[in-house]
Amino acid sequence: MARVLDKQEINPKATSAYEQLVEANRRLEEEIAQRRRTEEALRSEQLRWRKIVDFLPDATFVIDTGGKVVAWNRAIERMTGIRAEDMLGKGDYEYAIPFYGERRPVLIDLVMQWDETMEAAYEYVKKEGDALVSETYDCLVRPGGTLRNQASVLYDESGQITGAIESIRDITKRRQVELSLRESEEKYRVLFEQARDAIVITTAMGRVVDANSFALNLFGYPREEMLGLHFQRLYVDTEDGRRFVREMGEKGSLDEFFTRLRRSDGSEMACTMNVTARRDSNGAILEYQGIIRDVTESRRLQMQLQESRKMEAIATLAGGIAHQFNNALTPILGNIDLLRMDHPDDVDMADTLKQMKDSARRMAHLTRQLLAYAREGKYHAERIALTDLVMETVPLLKHTLNPGVRLEAELSPDLPHVDVDVSQMQMVLSGLVANSNEAMEGPGRIGIFGANAVVGPNFLKHHALEPGPYVCLSVEDTGKGMDLETRERIFDPFFTTHFLGRGLGMAAAYGIIKNHGGTIEVDSEPGKGTMVRVYLPAVGAGSEEQGAINAKTPGPQPEGSKGTVLVIEDEEMVMELTKAVMERLGYRVLQAASGQEAIETARMFEGAIDLAFLDIKLPDMRGIQVYSSIMEARPGLKVVVCSGYALDGPAQEILDAGAIGFIQKPFSIGAVKDKLERVLAG
Repeated sequence: MARVLDKQEINPKATSAYEQLVEANRRLEEEIAQRRRTEEALRSEQLRWRKIVDFLPDATFVIDTGGKVVAWNRAIERMTGIRAEDMLGKGDYEYAIPFYGERRPVLIDLVMQWDETMEAAYEYVKKEGDALVSETYDCLVRPGGTLRNQASVLYDESGQITGAIESIRDITKRRQVELSLRESEEKYRVLFEQARDAIVITTAMGRVVDANSFALNLFGYPREEMLGLHFQRLYVDTEDGRRFVREMGEKGSLDEFFTRLRRSDGSEMACTMNVTARRDSNGAILEYQGIIRDVTESRRLQMQLQESRKMEAIATLAGGIAHQFNNALTPILGNIDLLRMDHPDDVDMADTLKQMKDSARRMAHLTRQLLAYAREGKYHAERIALTDLVMETVPLLKHTLNPGVRLEAELSPDLPHVDVDVSQMQMVLSGLVANSNEAMEGPGRIGIFGANAVVGPNFLKHHALEPGPYVCLSVEDTGKGMDLETRERIFDPFFTTHFLGRGLGMAAAYGIIKNHGGTIEVDSEPGKGTMVRVYLPAVGAGSEEQGAINAKTPGPQPEGSKGTVLVIEDEEMVMELTKAVMERLGYRVLQAASGQEAIETARMFEGAIDLAFLDIKLPDMRGIQVYSSIMEARPGLKVVVCSGYALDGPAQEILDAGAIGFIQKPFSIGAVKDKLERVLAG
């Protein structure tokens, strides 16, 4: 049987080698076991990552420190079309091929070696915390689209790097929405900036948070000063701000809210505001959005239009009053003349009749003012040098001034000529000087000046003037001046103050100048005097041009034979006077109180009718219709138009049709005698 050796019998050297071999085997087994445990833990970790990553909504993959794919989730399978089993374990940048068609480093590779050098090299990559972020455009998996990539480093429990993870999200639709939103915002900003109205946005408390360029220009503020400005500061009247808040609370929005706002330089403007409120889900106001329009000029034009319509309406009334007044004055003046003819030697009666006639003439002068205001014609228009007209009138006005008031005229001798009725222009000048005289509180000065006027398109438009050269006649005084309310009413008929005293004078001046194709402007302030500027169309110098009356009225003729006159007049007293006057002058008179009666007389009367005396205002027919019919019945009949209205208008229409003369009511016996003799002799 085998014998067991004692330890002492074993070779010591052999024993030592054996023990070393056993120890080495033990350590190797431990290393293998540890490696197995590590590999198992890694496989477990990778499996855990795969399970976690697999359910992430974004396309996601993971690589280990060797660059091999250890996770490839379902979302990236759908994005790339490559299954996980075909990608797991692959390295050498193979995961880049589905995106770029080649092997190349991508974001997941950069994150594990990121430093300042790489940061400078990859400007499109941004660092957000511990992650790197970039965007990929138009790659193979999303042609024409955009992908957002985010990569981070992975660590184990001991803090050792185990790999990296990258998630990829398709943001194409979001980018399209953002692009559309940006384009919409750009379009809004373009419209906002190019709007021809001021657009201002404020907080609920009234602080300006945005304003377009038009608003900045309108208010005169630079943008940095406008933003943050409290809108309440812009109100001229702070009560308007409180009214705004009150009405917004009642209505929810405002249309055409009128207010006066102040510019940065302190000037004021009339504005309308259309305002809406933007609210949150609870209905609380977030901001006000307002469109502001400067309506200063449009309101001025509207007021001017209203004033013009008012003046036209009053002018129509004034013309009618003047017509009736003249009809009433005609028998008064005519019968005074008849009385004087019947009692030529009665001195007491002559004095009484003279006083009566003087009073009647003053009333006739008043009707001429009414007619001038009513713009019923230019009467006798002549081409005359304005300087001559003024210099001839000034001496007549000086004796009417208060003591201590001096009247001076400074006009260039080469001022353009004007086509005017001399008597009317003298009336205007007289009225302006009279008003200036009454404005004086003691010694003062009234100056009359003339100059060529340079008027621009805006001036012509605002005053409804025809283009062309104008001459400006100014009357300036050192009187007490006028406030705004007085200036706005100065041309109203019968308006007066304690120092603006003739009532109809300025209204008549307005009518005369407008009728001559011109306009009047008044500048005045309390304590600073008044400047009245009269603008008249300028014409070249030349021979005098007579108006329609003189053109159709021949000069004095030798007395001709008496004849038969058809008087067409609906006013009974005027008819009786006219008949009496004409019969006193030796004429036979046929009477017609209406147009139809006149036509029938012209047709049926068997004898000759030498002349027709035609009133333009009849109860049944227009004057021009009567004229046409009686001329048809009696071709060659001489017709004189007689009216309480002025020459222009219906009377001028009949003259243009062929009537041979015009006589203004009220008329005297001498005027009738002269007119009949001239016409019949002609």
